[in-house]
Amino acid sequence: MTQSTLVELQNVGLDFKNRRVLHQISFNVYPKQILTIIGPNGAGKSCLLKVILGLYPPSRGTCVQAPGLRIGYMPQKLAVDPSLPLSVERFLTLTNQGDSAPLDEVLRRVGARGLRKNAVQSLSGGEFQRVLLARALLRKPDLLVLDEPAQGVDLQGQQALYHLLAELRDEQGFAILMVSHDLHFVMAQTDQVLCLNQHVCCSGTAESVSQHPEYLSLFSNKEVEDIAVYTHNHDHHHDLHGHVVADDHDHKQHGHEHHGHEHHGTGGCRHD
Repeated sequence: MTQSTLVELQNVGLDFKNRRVLHQISFNVYPKQILTIIGPNGAGKSCLLKVILGLYPPSRGTCVQAPGLRIGYMPQKLAVDPSLPLSVERFLTLTNQGDSAPLDEVLRRVGARGLRKNAVQSLSGGEFQRVLLARALLRKPDLLVLDEPAQGVDLQGQQALYHLLAELRDEQGFAILMVSHDLHFVMAQTDQVLCLNQHVCCSGTAESVSQHPEYLSLFSNKEVEDIAVYTHNHDHHHDLHGHVVADDHDHKQHGHEHHGHEHHGTGGCRHD
């Protein structure tokens, strides 16, 4: 690894009970970069995050974190017992060694200062997402890892969240690694997009939707800056089940070489 690399993956593979989940995954995460991983359900996206977080050791290859790397993690879902009396303040201090001093500022920054005394169970989906973001920010991360951060949030809420994330990246200087199952929309400020289906199908940059007629009516000129349509070309497409189907033309026509291997199920990983 170089000093400018936060995470480096080299030929990472992951198997569960002889099922191939990930195959030959190689990429780096760099400081202040916004990297979005997209792919169909069952593509291995959440499993890949768990490898990066150190929760799953790779079956093959290596995943190396920079020494002392601080990661703030915003999970896809977090179940809270509805009978447990738990305020937002208490929820946040549970993972902050009881230190409540930074709570006002971090809640203010994510637009949730008024929720401090509210019961976690009473929050709307969008409010809880902001509280989860505050929880991740309390770690003062070098890398913010987000698993489906816009899940259950309407389009306007997604736009607001993406805009906030871009502002926080610029202010605090952390990198963002985000996973999305949406194959069409990614955060417009994304520096790199990886299309995953057990292997990295292809990578590229997000494109602006400012001229996309299907969504112009949904957003104002200001809002449309924060969401983009991601289009990409490669040598195959995915069927309704997420399997790779090779196209009948030169496999290197678009500069993306198809890896001719069999794809298997996701084994022990859920919510991919």
